[in-house]
Amino acid sequence: MVADIHPSNYELRLGILQSRREGVSVNVPDDVLEFLARKIVTNIRELEGALNRLVAHATLVGRTVSVEMAREVLSDLLRASNRLISIEDIQKQVSAHYNIRANDMFSSRRAAAIARPRQIAMFLAKDLTSLSYPAIGRSFGGRDHTTVMHAVKKIETLIAEDGALSADIDLLRGLLADGA
Repeated sequence: MVADIHPSNYELRLGILQSRREGVSVNVPDDVLEFLARKIVTNIRELEGALNRLVAHATLVGRTVSVEMAREVLSDLLRASNRLISIEDIQKQVSAHYNIRANDMFSSRRAAAIARPRQIAMFLAKDLTSLSYPAIGRSFGGRDHTTVMHAVKKIETLIAEDGALSADIDLLRGLLADGA
C-alpha cells in the first residue's frame, strides 16, 4: 500500500488545533492557535504536544493562555522549529516583500529603500534562526557582527514605535513559517 503524505499547511494545522481546543478545560484564544500553527511546522504530533504543554502549564500555574506565555513555555520547541528557516529564505521573502533585488541584500548600497529591508532581514535572521551575529553578517555580504547587532537593535526600536513595521514583520514571520 502506498500513501502519499504531504507536509501540513497552515490551514490544516490551525484546523487541527481548533478541534483539539474543544477538548481542553482551559480557554485558548484564537491568536494563540494562530501563533502555534505558524510557528510549529515540523509535524502534527509536535503541534498537539505544544497545545497540551500550554494547557498543562496554564492549569498547574494558574495563568491565562496568551501568545507571550506560549513563547515562554514553548521556547525550546519554537527554537527547534525556527532552525528550519534559512537565511536565504528570509532574504528572498524580504526582497520580494519590499520589491528589491535579492542581490541588494549583499550590496554596500546605503539607500533607505535598500538598507531598511536589509536590516529587517538581519533582524528576522537573528529572530528565526539559531545563527550567531558573525554568521548572519557573513550571509549578508561579509558584514561585521556589529552591523548585524545594530540592525537588530534598530528594528526592535522601530517595531515598538511603528505599528505598520510591526505588522510587516509579523506578516513576514508568518510567510516564512508557512514556506518552511
